[in-house]
Parts: sequence; structure tokens; C-alpha cells
Amino acid sequence: MLFIQGLLITFFLFASSVKLFGWVKVIFEPQLAFFHRYGLNRLAMFLVGVIEATGAIVMFVGLVTQNPILSVSGAGLIAGTSIGAMFFHFRFDTFKDAIPSIITLGLSTYVMTPAIEVLIRL
Repeated sequence: MLFIQGLLITFFLFASSVKLFGWVKVIFEPQLAFFHRYGLNRLAMFLVGVIEATGAIVMFVGLVTQNPILSVSGAGLIAGTSIGAMFFHFRFDTFKDAIPSIITLGLSTYVMTPAIEVLIRL
């Protein structure tokens, strides 16, 4: 579980920083083109970056403090952005473009599994 959380944190801190600051042009420009194709602007891309960064930071704080509620909350934010990305990729792009969001949804759902099991028992 720790490895998967670390992987998600690292990936989403990097991905969100590109959306927020546009510092890796070879990644930023194609992503911005995706957003434009979806009818979204740079502000929408920035807000997605904020949500991704928030999810990664909350999950990191949960990991460091060993607080499962924070870890699950961060994973939930990441799962939400993954679902949104899948929606737009399936609607406007190809299955191939959706693969990263499918993987991050699966991994974030795995991190949320303990909370899901508790909810099922209720």
C-alpha cells in the first residue's frame, strides 16, 4: 500500500505541477490541446491541477502522519480527477489516451479499499 501511495503522490505532484506552471512544454502543450479539444480553457486545466495537487498533498500528509482518513480523502480526489479524465478521453479521444487515467483510478481505488470495506459493513 505504501508503494502505491508513493507512486500516486509522485505522479500527481508532477502532473499537477505541469498543469499549474506549464514548466515541461513537451507535456504541457499536448495536455492543453486536449483541454481545448474538450471545449475547456487554461483556467479549467489550472483547476484540475489544483485538485490533483491537493489530492497528492493530502495523501502525502496522511501517509506521513499515518492517518488513513487523509490518505483515503487524497485518494478520493485523485479518483475523481481520474474519472473526469476517463470521461473526456472516452468521449473525445481514443481508448489509448484513457489508459493512464484508468490505471490511476484503479490504484486510487485500491488505496480507498479499507474505507470502502468499512462502508459496506454499515
